[in-house]
Amino acid sequence: MEAYVHSEIKDKVGIVEFFHPASNSLPGVILDKIAQEILKMDEEEEVKVILLKSGGDRAFCAGASFDELIAIDNKETGLAFFTGFAKVINAIREVSKFVIVRVQGKVVGGGVGIAAAGDYTFATKHAAIKLSELAVGIGPFVVGPAVERKMGLSAFTQLTINAKNFQSAEWAHTHGLYAGVYENAEEMDEAINGLLEDLKGSNPEAMKELKKVFWQGTENWSTLLKERAAISGELVLSEFTRNAINEFKKK
Repeated sequence: MEAYVHSEIKDKVGIVEFFHPASNSLPGVILDKIAQEILKMDEEEEVKVILLKSGGDRAFCAGASFDELIAIDNKETGLAFFTGFAKVINAIREVSKFVIVRVQGKVVGGGVGIAAAGDYTFATKHAAIKLSELAVGIGPFVVGPAVERKMGLSAFTQLTINAKNFQSAEWAHTHGLYAGVYENAEEMDEAINGLLEDLKGSNPEAMKELKKVFWQGTENWSTLLKERAAISGELVLSEFTRNAINEFKKK
């Protein structure tokens, strides 16, 4: 299958689904499209709540495109690359409607940032998480604010330093990333549908005001995440990081 971003309105739910054949590792063009579709759903009066999901039955998101990462050769390209997930996180933050995230499988790097940005995130027991950036000589600078906001500084620190190993879905649940962990996708979807039904019948104005409360204190993220992206954009050009990436490619 080819990469895609699909969106539809189904019974008052704005559904945004993305897919990439490389374990849902996402190039910049896909990340831009996801952000655009989330923002578009917020403008649809018919939509009461937004559901963000990925296609396939394995990884939810394996982070950013590695092919694009190894092609970076200047600061401008580096900044553009690392702002990809910032656009999605900021779109989730900026919309006035709750964004529910469905996580069916493993989550790496920027994908953890998307899961953390969700206002309410469901997962299966297969949805282990890893912030792998330090392993290739950079760091989770862009997704860091979202992960720290949802999970706390201690959990973010552990994920960042232990960059080569996955933490279980249960661990992520305990530390606040997931609202619930289910045995399989069918059970998860049943729970998601139940919550969506409740939210569709809730007061839209109340949810809008609550969204503001939930995200209070993040008003500077449009600037902050771009600044964080610039850090990674410079680090990726260093000799250390180039060597780390080349070693990773050999595995």
